[in-house]
Amino acid sequence: MTEAKTDDNEPWPLGYRRIGPHRYRETVGFCYEELVVGAVIEHRPGRTVTEMDNVLMSMLSMNDSPLHIDAAYGEHTRWGRPLVSSLVTLSIVGGMTARSTSGRAVANLGWDHIRLPHPVFVGDTLYAESEITAKRLSTSRPGVGIVSCRTEGRKSTGEIVLTFERTFMVPTAGGEDAHDAAGY
Repeated sequence: MTEAKTDDNEPWPLGYRRIGPHRYRETVGFCYEELVVGAVIEHRPGRTVTEMDNVLMSMLSMNDSPLHIDAAYGEHTRWGRPLVSSLVTLSIVGGMTARSTSGRAVANLGWDHIRLPHPVFVGDTLYAESEITAKRLSTSRPGVGIVSCRTEGRKSTGEIVLTFERTFMVPTAGGEDAHDAAGY
């Protein structure tokens, strides 16, 4: 296990910060300076899509297409079963990435180039990885950087089911960050 050290040389695992003697708090996300263009983050844990995920999100988003919620209808399609709604796939994969890529985000600025090259079905397990593609300091907000990444969602079989690009704002070290004030 990789370790960090305090001034008194006590080791502790990376991904946590020391908040007192023998006391650590899990860290969420990265500051601007910690995100490196070209770095790839593998998001874990994976997530197996359930029928409940598909039906609830389809109803919540008002996407009541029989293609997603009617098994009898799905039997007559080329797949022979309902497809998981693309909104479910985007929500699960996007959610997987948030903790690490934008866990300290000040704001999410946009999603671009969303593509769904292969279908997802109930029972498929999804994984994701994101590559940091660009970053720059904000010209209008001191203490904040703008970061872009490209994410791929894959089935456990390796088949890519979703790609998208996303841009978000994160604090710089010592910049606009609610983590300390909120006890994170």
